[in-house]
Amino acid sequence: MKTPTDHAAEGAETGAAASAQAPDPRRVQRRLLISAAVAAGAAGLGWGAWRYRLTPIAPAAANGVWGMSFDQPQGSQALQMAAFKGRPLLLNFWATWCPPCVEEMPLLDAFFKQHASNGWQVVGLAVDQKAPVQAFLQRLPVTFPIGLAGLAGADLGRELGNQSGGLPYTVVFGRDGAVIQRKMGQVSQVDLDHWLQAAGG
Repeated sequence: MKTPTDHAAEGAETGAAASAQAPDPRRVQRRLLISAAVAAGAAGLGWGAWRYRLTPIAPAAANGVWGMSFDQPQGSQALQMAAFKGRPLLLNFWATWCPPCVEEMPLLDAFFKQHASNGWQVVGLAVDQKAPVQAFLQRLPVTFPIGLAGLAGADLGRELGNQSGGLPYTVVFGRDGAVIQRKMGQVSQVDLDHWLQAAGG
């Protein structure tokens, strides 16, 4: 696309500047507005990518997960994370007030049912209060265990690379206990298939 400056330069070179038609001011203004919108959009995308970027995980933070325990919504014994070490683990941070968290629950539950026999474990850590989690699970029960992480769950998520604290956030651990995959946002079947392959089935 040529700019008004390009047109002026061409007129000077050919000596026909006087006969060249001046650019339509409205067209020039429209081009400037479009350029400004594109630049603003690019800046917005850059800010969004920065805001939701995943940060590196310190080995101590990943190892610390296995020493944690969480209360469970049904009030039974505490959920001991050490019980899941040695198998692939999908750790999902969620909340009842988070629509994409709610939408992905059936998919995560189906994944757990299908692959539990191969050693896979799914754990949901609710960054939420006990009462709403209990009410939610009455409406939409899942077969994988749920831990009540509360507000401390947001801090744990940040330690595991979720700088923004957004939900849902998923961390996948391999059989050796190390983090092998992470995702900010709603999980898809493509994600699950990829993680399954990454963990060796």
